[in-house]
Amino acid sequence: MARRDFSGLERRRMRAARLFEQGEAQASVARRVGVSRTTAMRWARELEAKGREGLRAAGRAGRKPRLSAEQVHQVEQALLEGPTAFGYATQLWTLPRVAELIRTLTGVRYHPGHVWRVLRRLGWSRQTPTTRARERDEQAIANYVKTTWPSLKKTPRAAAPRSSSSTKAASRSGPRSGARGPRADTRRS
Repeated sequence: MARRDFSGLERRRMRAARLFEQGEAQASVARRVGVSRTTAMRWARELEAKGREGLRAAGRAGRKPRLSAEQVHQVEQALLEGPTAFGYATQLWTLPRVAELIRTLTGVRYHPGHVWRVLRRLGWSRQTPTTRARERDEQAIANYVKTTWPSLKKTPRAAAPRSSSSTKAASRSGPRSGARGPRADTRRS
C-alpha cells in the first residue's frame, strides 16, 4: 500500500487557497490543482470559515499502530530465532503462536486472525511446509519416473481416428469405410 504524501497534499491545498484569494472560480481551481469540483468547493468553504489554518494538514490519517517501531523490530528478531527458541516443538510459526509471542514480548494482544497484518508489515508471507515422508527415497522415485512410468502411461492410439463422443469409437468426420448400407442404391427425392 502506498503511503500518502501529506506535505504534498497540504501544498496543493495552499495553492488552491492562493487561487481562491486571487478570485478564481471553484471549477477553475479544481482543474488547476487536479481535484474534483466537490473538493474545491469544500476547501473554499473551509478557507472562508477558518482561513488558511483550516486547510493545514491534520497529521496522520487513520488509527495509530498498536506496536511502536521498536516493538515491531523486537517481534521480528524473536521470529527470526524460530519457534523452538520459545518452547514450541516444531519449527513452524502459526498465527496463534505469533499472537502469543507478540503478547508476551510487548503486552499488546492481537487476535490470531489479525496477526497477518503485522507479519505483512514485516515483509513476511504465508508459507506452507511441504509434507514429505521421512522414508522418501529420491533415487528410487527418479528411477521409477524414468523406467516404469513411461510403460504405464496411456498414449492416444495413432491408427484409430479420434472421436468427440465418449461412447463412439470414431466420429462421422473421420474417414468412412467403403461398405455401404442396405439402402445405398435407393435415392431420396
